[in-house]
Amino acid sequence: MHILYPELQPYVIHSLAVEPPHTLYVEECGNPAGLPVLFVHGGPGAGCEDYHRRFFDPERYRIILFDQRGCGRSTPHASLENNTTQALVGDMERIREHLGIERWVLFGGSWGSTLSLVYAETHPERVQGLILRGIFLCRPHEIHWFYQEGASRLFPDLWESYLAPIPENERDDMLGAYYRRLTSDNELERMAAAKAWSLWEGRTATLRPSQAVIDHFGNPFTALSLARIEAHYFRHDSFLRPNQILADAQRLRGIPGAIVHGRYDVICPVENAWELHKAWPEAELSIVPDAGHSASERGITEALLQATDAMARRYG
Repeated sequence: MHILYPELQPYVIHSLAVEPPHTLYVEECGNPAGLPVLFVHGGPGAGCEDYHRRFFDPERYRIILFDQRGCGRSTPHASLENNTTQALVGDMERIREHLGIERWVLFGGSWGSTLSLVYAETHPERVQGLILRGIFLCRPHEIHWFYQEGASRLFPDLWESYLAPIPENERDDMLGAYYRRLTSDNELERMAAAKAWSLWEGRTATLRPSQAVIDHFGNPFTALSLARIEAHYFRHDSFLRPNQILADAQRLRGIPGAIVHGRYDVICPVENAWELHKAWPEAELSIVPDAGHSASERGITEALLQATDAMARRYG
């Protein structure tokens, strides 16, 4: 992480009440007069980490981070109530209006790329630019690939641990089986399922194993919100129309963008980035040859820093 900008602290923290029962954690750091950028974290349900502030030049950017409904420092933790894609888009608009921002740059990876794209297609007039990593379009075959069959063939040893909480007679629908456990009243069953689900993602997120990434995904607090909220979204087709993001890609016309994707991304295969680039050719596509899915991998980090610096120069 040493190639990132130096560590920095927020200059203001907001507690923003939105649709009950949710209250969002929102922070600002960097230059209050700089180019506004919203960091849109992954999952859904992962929450922000301190290093996320460091992808941006603090002299040039007004850096805004927020934890989406049910995760991180937002409350209530791991709540599924009133937690939908449309609600999160509305929350982003609420944050923009609350902070008095006319237009901003969106920076999102994995689910953060999904949410950033849906927001940009809903409110294109509010978006100055998009910097996206590990493209996730939330189509059924993408969910099937990672949670039912596909990635399992590349990591059969790790897949065994993901299978373990689910009886053999339920394994023909792993998402459904996990959803039932993650929403059950049995706290021990919920936590066991959450940890297995989250560790499957953490162990496959990088080309080379990263204990720091695995430890983050294995943290019970993170695992519970990540697993519950992801299963909730994926069980409901992420609250999107079929192929919605690519079908509405014409609404991105005129928005400058950068797409960064690891060649060996197993969670969100590079095909997703390629299809988005074809639908939105104005965006510059960078395929990192020696990386998987995680923003913490050096090649992806470098490409993201180049993209944020280029965006700052564009509007500087």
